[in-house]
Amino acid sequence: MHPIQIQNRIVSPQHPPLVIAEMSGNHNQSLDRALAIVEAAAKAGAHALKLQTYTADTMTLDLEEGEFFIDDPNSLWHGQSLHKLYQQAYTPWEWHEPIFEKCRELGLIAFSTPFDATAVDFLESLDVPCYKIASFENTDIPLIRKVASTGKPMIISTGMATVAELDETVRAAREAGCTDLILLKCTSTYPATPENSNLLTIPHLRELFDVQVGLSDHTMGVGAAVASVALGARVIEKHFTLSRADGGVDSTFSMEPEEMRQLVIESKRAWQALGKVQYGATKAEEESKVFRRSLYVVQDMKVGDVFTPENLRAIRPGYGLPPKYYDRLLGKFVNVNIKAGTPLTWEIL
Repeated sequence: MHPIQIQNRIVSPQHPPLVIAEMSGNHNQSLDRALAIVEAAAKAGAHALKLQTYTADTMTLDLEEGEFFIDDPNSLWHGQSLHKLYQQAYTPWEWHEPIFEKCRELGLIAFSTPFDATAVDFLESLDVPCYKIASFENTDIPLIRKVASTGKPMIISTGMATVAELDETVRAAREAGCTDLILLKCTSTYPATPENSNLLTIPHLRELFDVQVGLSDHTMGVGAAVASVALGARVIEKHFTLSRADGGVDSTFSMEPEEMRQLVIESKRAWQALGKVQYGATKAEEESKVFRRSLYVVQDMKVGDVFTPENLRAIRPGYGLPPKYYDRLLGKFVNVNIKAGTPLTWEIL
């Protein structure tokens, strides 16, 4: 797999993870709030901000019955029709340009998830640097081909998809012109539980499809996301809001600014900590060798005295012979006078 560049960020094992703040519907239909979310994401250290580009009519039908009505009592959106939910959650298309402009001012990569061909055409008019495909659309092959034909990097969430479905999706993307592809492990429940996250899928995705990989994370907190870095995640996406208490369609499982700041810090630390296979003292550890135990004479001794457990001990610091010689030295004679506190060397035996 090759490194992927998205504006000023490179996605590869040699670079810290790219952290994406997903605004989704957390603007609560206020452009001022949307811009405040952009500012908070930048201040928290996120590298990119993502929108979702659709309208209620491009997503579903305006019906309030049957499969178009959410009657699952366990759903966050119980009691709403799909159409009304998307009306509440969508980001007005006329907001995209001012939101993207604010991102550019603050150094954030700005892009979006299109949900149909008209959204792709609209985002192309704004010259987005990359595209995200949502889990629920990862089997929409016509949409995959449309996005891939732009030639821009694609990030695809893999929630619910079987290996066969992902194979079809990846093949379609590559055949349609996508050369820069990133797959994100995703659990499509809201919120997701750690037990249902299955992060071990991340390295398997990387090896199976020869792509850069990451995590679209709906769990609470930073634990799962930070752990994903150790498994090869080079992109981390989390829903983001100013405050969960403010409510909104996605607020329940969204990160607040301080949590995002911690995610950026800890995911970079996790990446730094991976390092390489290393045994023995590193350069930074060399000075610490003196704090190892070593053999010291702990009582005054005269020529001809014999080493015993009373006058020879393994203690700190580490200037004497290694403790592994202790048993061999018991019963040996010394050939010089030795003061207590002398590190043992072969020359004084």
